[in-house]
Amino acid sequence: MTGIIRTTWHNAEVLSNQRWTERLLTLRIRTEALPFTAGQFVTLRLPIPTADGMELVAKSYSLINAPDEEALEIFYNIVPNGKLSNALAQLQPGDSLEISQPAKGFFVLDEIPAVPNLWMIATGTGLGPYLSILKTPQPWQRFQKIVLVHGVPLVNELAYADLIQTFATQYPEQFRFISCVTREANAHGLEGRITTHLESGTLEQTAGTTITADDTHVMLCGNHNMLNDMKALLGNRGMQRHLRHKPGHITTEQYF
Repeated sequence: MTGIIRTTWHNAEVLSNQRWTERLLTLRIRTEALPFTAGQFVTLRLPIPTADGMELVAKSYSLINAPDEEALEIFYNIVPNGKLSNALAQLQPGDSLEISQPAKGFFVLDEIPAVPNLWMIATGTGLGPYLSILKTPQPWQRFQKIVLVHGVPLVNELAYADLIQTFATQYPEQFRFISCVTREANAHGLEGRITTHLESGTLEQTAGTTITADDTHVMLCGNHNMLNDMKALLGNRGMQRHLRHKPGHITTEQYF
């Protein structure tokens, strides 16, 4: 019988807090070496001032760094009236916060069945866990084709372009990146919602790879609207959610 894994809290030091846009940031922190699997998440915790004193506020975030990188990296957005995200955005190098251990979650490649093609579809900061996974050798050893799709409202929210380009340069025949921007022109990708381009066939045409139940697994990470719409569209193709006791074609991680 497997025992319950108890969550512990570790102190961490802020190394940097990079701002991509007014609402998108990347927090890099340092703590003792803590193992995790690419795709997993941790919980960050900070004391927040209130009218009655201090309140410990916590929220879970996926790790962007690879497991062998020393600094931990979090890609996050400022939520309107969000206590923790607004507090995180104020952190400066040398400040401290708490991080939970061990890392958790099943949005990892070990949970994905053996198929030739892998699609990684994200909205907003849902891009994060894919970057961690793609920094490891495992996806490149396992899949013939890997398609990364990132949907955002504005072009300047297409973060980590340089890192993504390194994947494209290193694996030109194996990797394809597609950006989808909904609120303005997108010179280097598609304009409109990811789901719209899946329905029209443009997404697969751009990727040069089709999505079928026979040879494809789709990972979905982002807001619940995208997840629900994508699951419905993929369901029309005979693709179902993947569960340990019932193998399928779709693995999801919902970001709020």
